[in-house]
Amino acid sequence: MFNLILFGPPGSGKGTQSEKLIAKYGFKHLSTGDILRSEIANQTILGLEAKSYMDQGQLVPDAVVIGMVDAALNANKGVNGFLFDGFPRTKAQAIALDELLQTHNTSINLVLALDVPEDELIKRMVHRAKTSGRSDDADENVQQKRISVYKNETLAVAEHYDQFGKVETLNGLGEIDEIFSGICAAVEAKS
Repeated sequence: MFNLILFGPPGSGKGTQSEKLIAKYGFKHLSTGDILRSEIANQTILGLEAKSYMDQGQLVPDAVVIGMVDAALNANKGVNGFLFDGFPRTKAQAIALDELLQTHNTSINLVLALDVPEDELIKRMVHRAKTSGRSDDADENVQQKRISVYKNETLAVAEHYDQFGKVETLNGLGEIDEIFSGICAAVEAKS
């Protein structure tokens, strides 16, 4: 089993590259946002617990999110591997994920970090707002806040995995297929 975290700031191309990785390698896509929405829609115990926090405007605690990831791992035994998207977002979540994966006799094999300059990220998000209807991408203040959160909180995830030699930083500028070729070379080098 090969487990991959696709990592990078908002607008770095994670969504585009995730789709290509899933198609090529058969990874099971684990987006915590999707899992959260599914658990809430299915009114599971964890989903109802998460909803109670969200209804109060609070973040869903890491323990609840980890519980949902555990349920997703259990529901998808026998897959080629998992592509983690949007998780972990903090060092504490990365440590919790490592501990969870250990209970499943697996671990993160590779963290692929897409590196894109900030001005390009903003340009991409403005374009995405026009083409995909994502209103959060249209507001430059929201964009700056998301990039700031990434720098101040999420970059610690890469630092955590870098100490184990699991981080590969790739240039996120260029043609989509060119970037994807670099991603595939990194995956195959670690396989």
